[in-house]
Amino acid sequence: MSDMSDTVAPQPQQPAPDPQAPRTARSASNQPLIADKDHPESNRPVRPIKKRGKKPRARRMNLSLTRVSAWSVAKVTFMLALAGAIIQVIAVALLWGMLKVVGVFDQVTTIVSSAGLDAGGFDLTNILSLPTVLSAVTIFSIVEMVLVTVLVTIFALLYNVVSALVGGVHITLGDD
Repeated sequence: MSDMSDTVAPQPQQPAPDPQAPRTARSASNQPLIADKDHPESNRPVRPIKKRGKKPRARRMNLSLTRVSAWSVAKVTFMLALAGAIIQVIAVALLWGMLKVVGVFDQVTTIVSSAGLDAGGFDLTNILSLPTVLSAVTIFSIVEMVLVTVLVTIFALLYNVVSALVGGVHITLGDD
């Protein structure tokens, strides 16, 4: 009995594709999507199907960030600055309420009065009332929103100019 598994049948070589022949669309499995019965030689895979080993290789892709849209940067920056401004106003309101409950304003007023520095009836609670503090923080947050939005948009435009000169930021993405 001879063992047939040791012999390997020779593979027939297929002719090179005709450069004038139309290209055939193929699926991900490298099979033609539409079989062309008139040109069966063009229906063969462009590259042979290779069996992969047990561990797939990690894919890597080199990308370059060469331009950013200044308008989209301005919109995103404005929305993030708005969120930051809302967080600032809420945090200051909570902090003011906590300081009021703990009695910090009354203690500071007592210390200033006992030191003899209250010439005109110094009362920290009236000076730092909640509406006054929230108004100041709101004005500060609005100015901050405008400045941050304008500065980041200017930086985006400067990035576009520098990127045109040096080619942008090169990034390698990997599928590990």
